[in-house]
Amino acid sequence: MMDSWLAVFKEKIMPTTAQYGVNIHAAWVNRPQNEFVWVRSYESAEKLNAYTTSPERAAYSDLTSSHIAKLEVREVESVIGELSIANK
Repeated sequence: MMDSWLAVFKEKIMPTTAQYGVNIHAAWVNRPQNEFVWVRSYESAEKLNAYTTSPERAAYSDLTSSHIAKLEVREVESVIGELSIANK
């Protein structure tokens, strides 16, 4: 179901999180282990809560839950401050 999950992620999750100020920075797939890993950030717990309780997210929650067998969330903080990536 990984390809189906990726479609849901790109078509539903990515646009909705952006709309609520939750930024997705990167996402990876480990197909041999059937794992999906993503990195996101948000300015406050209120912004994350606004996304997690949004009507848009509620509209696709059954779809996302049917793809998730296990969920691990880790909260981390930067030790080098904000990164800036310049175009070369």
